[in-house]
Amino acid sequence: MADLQATIEELWERRDSLGAGDPDAVAAVGEAIDLLDRGAARVAEVGADGEVVVHQWLKQAILLLFRLSAMETIEVGPFEYADKLPLKTDYAAAGVRVVPGASARRGSFLDRGVILMPSYVNIGARVGAGSMVDTWATVGSCAQIGANVHLSGGVGIGGVLEPPQAAPVIIEDDVMVGSRSMIVEGARVGQGAFIGAGVILAASIPVIDAETGEELSRGHVPPWCVAVQATRPRSFPGGEFGLPCVLVIKRLTEGERHDKAKLNDLLRSHGATA
Repeated sequence: MADLQATIEELWERRDSLGAGDPDAVAAVGEAIDLLDRGAARVAEVGADGEVVVHQWLKQAILLLFRLSAMETIEVGPFEYADKLPLKTDYAAAGVRVVPGASARRGSFLDRGVILMPSYVNIGARVGAGSMVDTWATVGSCAQIGANVHLSGGVGIGGVLEPPQAAPVIIEDDVMVGSRSMIVEGARVGQGAFIGAGVILAASIPVIDAETGEELSRGHVPPWCVAVQATRPRSFPGGEFGLPCVLVIKRLTEGERHDKAKLNDLLRSHGATA
């Protein structure tokens, strides 16, 4: 893999001189995309120190793929698409359930037991074993979704390709994200967290402890907690306005399974929804 990485990095340095269909470049880039598609490599991961490690050469490979590929017509049953990249195939062999209306691009990885309701998974993204991408949810390019995660209806997980060193969204294992939430700009949700409906989490959004008022982070919901959308007052020359924040309203015991009935009661008591 080190040799392939060196080749991709060399191609990236001279990308402006590459033409569509360059055979050597196509072969090297195709090998890198195949690694992503099979789950043998990933764009980003959480390192031993808890920090996100980005393998930017794989993002470079994806960007080179767009440069090297030509538009083509893709027919899937009665549907027709015009795109540069093919869709994934062989779901049954991969142990993945894909409901009609769902699609995933080649170069994304879906682990065994993944369920895709009518939804979309972009290239470079990774969805862990046993996770569900619910109806009209979107997993953007290079986003990393852990195992046993539930992305509820209409959830938007943002993607990022450029700059190549930028960290993608990371959703760790055992997370539930409520309907219509938007997790973008390299934000991160820790293991076992429960995100209420309609939460907007970006790199600049403060995450606040409801008990203490302490700002815990920007764009990072800690593990094993319940978090909801909130606002905090800010004064401007034109008046006082509420700016968005994410409020941690409960800490969960590590390893605690999400009891939806109890969580719904908790959220309702705080005027929030699941």
